[in-house]
Amino acid sequence: QVQLVESGGGLVQAGGSLRLSCAASGNIVSINVMGWYRQAPGNQRELVASITSSITSSSRANYADSVKGRFTISRDNAKNTVSLQMNSLKAEDTAVYYCHANGILTTTYYSGKDYWGEGTLVTVSS
Repeated sequence: QVQLVESGGGLVQAGGSLRLSCAASGNIVSINVMGWYRQAPGNQRELVASITSSITSSSRANYADSVKGRFTISRDNAKNTVSLQMNSLKAEDTAVYYCHANGILTTTYYSGKDYWGEGTLVTVSS
């Protein structure tokens, strides 16, 4: 069974940095898309950044406008991990951050459904 486990959330002052990591497990052969979403109180869950991976082309990253230039997403396909480096954090970045994966090939099946981690809280104090 595929599972996503996040780590790295916490409390940081505005202008500071945090790094989130997510590890996928479950006899995984490959993952098409990995990314991060966030949900602040009273708001809908929104995409922060995603990154695709293909054996025929280089990875492609996509960012929400609100984090461009401040956040960087990366992945390690061999380890099935995705990370989010968050710099110049702002109070409005405060949210629960969720790891996301889609298009997972395991040793026994392929799944096109969305997988989510439990979430990790990021709090930015102003």
